Amino acid sequence: MAAAGIREAAPADAQAVIGLWQAAGLTRPWNDPATDYHLSMENSASAVLLAEVAGEPAATIMVGYDGHRGWVYYLGVAPAFQRQGLGRTLMRAAEEWLTARDCPKIMLMVRSDNLATKAFYAALGYEPQAVETLGRRLDGR
Repeated sequence: MAAAGIREAAPADAQAVIGLWQAAGLTRPWNDPATDYHLSMENSASAVLLAEVAGEPAATIMVGYDGHRGWVYYLGVAPAFQRQGLGRTLMRAAEEWLTARDCPKIMLMVRSDNLATKAFYAALGYEPQAVETLGRRLDGR
């Protein structure tokens, strides 16, 4: 694998990052990725970390700290760069971002039927937590 540079994405990276999310199969019709991206850009308690290889967007992760727990979303690797360690590298970068903010614990959500992703996180030392995620839409969708 070529060396990846990791930086915080900027508002100008929106199109490239959202395209990567779409190519990696991370978007869902009920969540507008552009809104998610721009809200992260406007919030000092979150960031989108971008890994680039030879100047090309290769992988991203959205990380945030709500004051109680750190959360990650949108860990995605462009198809041409998958299975080269970028997912692991970005998880480490997200952990470092949270540690720098004195965050005590990192959490993430994985769809229950996404066995490959569950195996990826298990290999990184993540384990199921004794919680259930409950939700309710507030945007009328």
